[in-house]
Amino acid sequence: MLPIPFIDILSLILSYISTVFAVYLPFMKNLAFLFFAALPMLCSGMHVVVPKKSAIGKKDTLKFSGYTWQIRETGDSKQGPGPNRWKGANAFVDTKGYLHLKLTKVGNSWYCAEVTSDKSFGYGTYQWDVEGRIDTLDKNVVLGLFNYSGVDGNDEMDIEISRWGKASNNNTSYTIYPPQPMPPKANWNKTFNTVLTDGENTTQRFTRNSNKSVFFQELSDFHNDNINQIDSVSCTSPPSSISALAMPVHMNLWLFEAPSPSNNAEVEIIIHSFKFTPQ
Repeated sequence: MLPIPFIDILSLILSYISTVFAVYLPFMKNLAFLFFAALPMLCSGMHVVVPKKSAIGKKDTLKFSGYTWQIRETGDSKQGPGPNRWKGANAFVDTKGYLHLKLTKVGNSWYCAEVTSDKSFGYGTYQWDVEGRIDTLDKNVVLGLFNYSGVDGNDEMDIEISRWGKASNNNTSYTIYPPQPMPPKANWNKTFNTVLTDGENTTQRFTRNSNKSVFFQELSDFHNDNINQIDSVSCTSPPSSISALAMPVHMNLWLFEAPSPSNNAEVEIIIHSFKFTPQ
């Protein structure tokens, strides 16, 4: 048998390929058409797992008074203090640069607000310009402005506006929690009854002079000096009760041991500015 020339073999292969394409190409076109036509229906019934940011403890931020603040969000889970539900949308900055803290009702549930500074602050003066009738807050509502390490019951200097669930209580509370490793208990506390007679603006302030004293002060209207003082007090004893740590600043609006305000009314506090002046 004579060998088949290479050119003839190549011609046979090409002929075979042409025959296959001629027979099967229409079928392949139809199959492709059917696949793409059915693709939307296939996808509509498909369960696709897409990673998403957890609502619990997510780290959304806002800019306020020149600092970055973490916004607290817990979804429908409750966390202390309270415990309460915390809603990220209840803390926001408006077009004027003012921070709004809101206590809102959604369905049958109440949601609180809190922001925490990225930056830690040490010795110096902490000052907030606050708009809102803090003297008429519901007895179950708490406005907190404070320096805190995050260790419960330790390393904390508090300004808290609340009647702590009892309408006859004073409504302005200054508290010092001891440094670690002392037992987690408030070593020092002083209360006053704030009554606003000239508008709804106040200056809330405390000064960490050293690990030996903290000076608290409340003024009517917005002031960088000591005009229109409502109350003031110093914590100087015992010196060991005062933390020396640099700590984040927290601002929150929440419910004290109650599922709702006793008057069932939503609350909004506006903080025009936060200022820190280091020593």
